[in-house]
This record gives sequence, structure tokens and C-alpha cells, in this order.
Amino acid sequence: MTSIAVPGLGGAARGHDTREAAAPGVRLRWRIDVEARALIVVSGILLAFGLATLYSASAFKAMEMQKGSAYFLLKQLSGVAIGLVAFAVAAKTDAERWRKYAWIIMIGAIGGMLITVLPFTKSISPPILGSRRFLFGGSVQPSEFAKLAVIIWTAMLVVKKGDQMRRFTRGMLPIATVVGSLAVMAALEPDMSVVVFFAVQMGVVVFAGGGRLGHFVLLGLLAVPIVWEKAQRLQYVMERLLGFADAANAAHATVNYQLQQSLIAVGSGGWFGVGFGEGRQQNGFLPLSYDDFIGSSIGEEWGFVGMFGLVLLYAAWGWLGFRIARKAQTQFQQLVAIGLTVTMLLTAYLHIGVVIGLLPTTGLTLPFISYGRSNLILSMLVTGILVNIGSVRERVATMASNPFNTAPSRSSAHA
Repeated sequence: MTSIAVPGLGGAARGHDTREAAAPGVRLRWRIDVEARALIVVSGILLAFGLATLYSASAFKAMEMQKGSAYFLLKQLSGVAIGLVAFAVAAKTDAERWRKYAWIIMIGAIGGMLITVLPFTKSISPPILGSRRFLFGGSVQPSEFAKLAVIIWTAMLVVKKGDQMRRFTRGMLPIATVVGSLAVMAALEPDMSVVVFFAVQMGVVVFAGGGRLGHFVLLGLLAVPIVWEKAQRLQYVMERLLGFADAANAAHATVNYQLQQSLIAVGSGGWFGVGFGEGRQQNGFLPLSYDDFIGSSIGEEWGFVGMFGLVLLYAAWGWLGFRIARKAQTQFQQLVAIGLTVTMLLTAYLHIGVVIGLLPTTGLTLPFISYGRSNLILSMLVTGILVNIGSVRERVATMASNPFNTAPSRSSAHA
């Protein structure tokens, strides 16, 4: 049966139950705006490029493990399948509903992070490379999904508190307490880069929602001594910081090995790279060349031009995300869109900064590209949420419900 949009029907408001909005002979659909469509295209390009890069960067490691050369690629494809489902569901789910489930999402994130630090859960979350960051042998990384929880829950509370955000004890302090509990568990894993990341995410959403600058200064003064004391206890953190600050010192050669191999990879790529599949550093020289340092493989095989193109793609993704945020129909959706966009950009550019030696080594992956199903699913879920925020829900009448033989016309309204 043919469906048309009929003048007078108007658009269904965001946040309203679709069963109430739809009348007999009328159905609801999402119309994706141009920014959201462009975001899908950019994300698709990044994903396709990422799968090709992952295969090239991981083939040697897979064969070294006596697996097929496509072992990591096939595992990543399973993440793509789940991610596509997550993207489709998020793109068709009214983004305002995330506000309703914010507490459930946050409690789930706290529960997942708690499993990684409790002493009697090592069978579920065993140590991998000296840190308990994963569940079920590396299949799930709770901190990745906790990043989404921080954005959604903080945005919900900022909107709920309204003018109370101007008061430290009623606004900033409760938010910092809950997000701080996640940060403490991340520190116990240990994963100090995630600790800082949670703080930045919270700060971005609160500041965008009208938080006072003085509150951030106060929290910073309180947090710096605690973070520094914890960092001093974690030997690997101090070694990385000292090694980065004095990279030429031979005493730091061991801790800087990964960074040195990364710089060799990027430097040998020159302007146009050595060619796809021709990289040498990923053949056992550069650790985690398919994960935390996959940007190095891109620099070697695609050169400066490839790295610059990657920077532009993420810049385009971010620009579209902020465009969607500006057009968001509610404050909650706007804060979520800003937080998710900043999260994606910060993750991508920190990774690139690390592999070219501008920043100390961290464990941040490259969105859509690095190996890791949790990161990939989260990236696609985030894209789906932004696509929905950048869409308009409209009522559409079927031909049978329109007694007049009129030409189809579009009638939609933002909430």
C-alpha cells in the first residue's frame, strides 16, 4: 500500500509514545537529515578502511599464533555484525528515551567495572598484560561502555538539576561522586588513561550544560594530589611519563621501545607510504600494531597523505556531530550529542598523537579501526544515537486513509 505524507497531520513530537501519536491509517517514520546521512557515509568509510587496515596489520600476528591470516579480521567482523544491529536500533529509537534509562545504564556500568576489580571475580576478568580491563577472556571491555554511561547519565542529571548546577554541593558534587566511583574502579584495574577520560567527559557535558568554571578549578585542586599519588604507585605510569619527557635517555629505552618502533613505522612511510600490505614494522617489531598502535601501521603503509586523510575524516565526523548537536530538539539530546562527539574526537586524536610521538603512550584505540569488538560496537552505537538526534519523526498516511487524490507532500515537525 502506498504511503504519503498529508498536510495537516503534522509531525510526532519527540518523547511521545508512538501509540498515542499514530492514528488509524497513519504510521510514524524517521526522516534522516542531511548531516546524519553524511555521518553514516563518513562512518562507513572509516569502518571499511579500518577492516582493510586491520587485516594488513594483524596477519603476521595471526600466523604467528598458528591461526589463519584473517583470524583477527573474522573476529572483528563478528563485532561489525553486532555493531550494525546496535546502530540500527539506536538510529530508530527516540534519543530522548536514553534519558529515562540513564540510571539503569549507569548502574550497569558500575556493575561491569566492579567485576574487573573484585578479587573473587578473576575467573571472569583475568589479568591480561598486567591489567584486569576485560571480561570473558577479552570479549567485553566494561570501561568502553562506561564511557557511554558517563555521557548519558551526566546529561540527564544536568538537565534535571537545571539552575541547581550553579551550586557546587547540589550540582557538581553529586555528579563528580558517581563518576568518580567509576574512575576509582578504572584506577584499580589499573587504567589511568580511562580515569582521565571519565573526568574529561563529565567536564565537557557539565560545562556545556552551564556548569561554573570555578567548580572545575576546585575539583581539579582536590583531584590532582590524589591522581598523582596513585600514579606514583603505578610503576608503568611513571615510567611512561619519564620516558616520554626524556626520550633520548638510554635508560628509558625499554619503556620507549613501542614508541620508537611506532616512529620508525610512521617515518618510513614518507609521503605516500610503502603500500598496502607492505609494512614491515607490524611483522613482529611493533607490539599491538593492530590495536593500540594501528595508527602506526597506517602511517607506514599510507604515509603522510594517508594520516592526513584520516585526520580529515575524523574532523568531518566531529563537524557533523556538532552540527547535529546544534540542531538537537531538547537540551538532553544536545548535551548527549556534544559529549559523544567530543568522546570520539578525543579518542581518535589522542591515538594519533601517541603514535607520532606527541603524547605519552596510552591504551586508547582508534575508533572504527583498531581491533576490539567493544570499541567497535560502541563506535557504531554512538553513531546510531547521533543519527537519531539528527532525524525528524513524521506522521505518514497510507493511500487508503487519504480520500483525496492529491499529490504526496511532506509534513513534519520538530518537537
